[in-house]
Amino acid sequence: MDRRKKQRLDLEMPVRIWGIDRMSQPFSEVVRARKLSEIGAALTGVRARIKAGQVLEVQSGESHAECRIMWTNAGGEAGIEVIEAEAPWDAKIPKIFDIVGAR
Repeated sequence: MDRRKKQRLDLEMPVRIWGIDRMSQPFSEVVRARKLSEIGAALTGVRARIKAGQVLEVQSGESHAECRIMWTNAGGEAGIEVIEAEAPWDAKIPKIFDIVGAR
């Protein structure tokens, strides 16, 4: 049984992330966001040294939001949860969320 609060869409898109890594060094890189929901996503291709609990900025087009890192793994993946009211990819895919009844 899926314990997620919101339905996720099996979509993938490039996003820019930036913040301070666990070594207190600033970073900025382009990664892929996948399994998108209104409140979170999974990131792939993360090279920065990040850890759960940290906050980073995620940008898609002109939209960006603060997100908390919920989990990471050694393969360059991380799960994020949007702290602010709207995910940065939300404006790009609202019709898809409405079609599948995720709202």
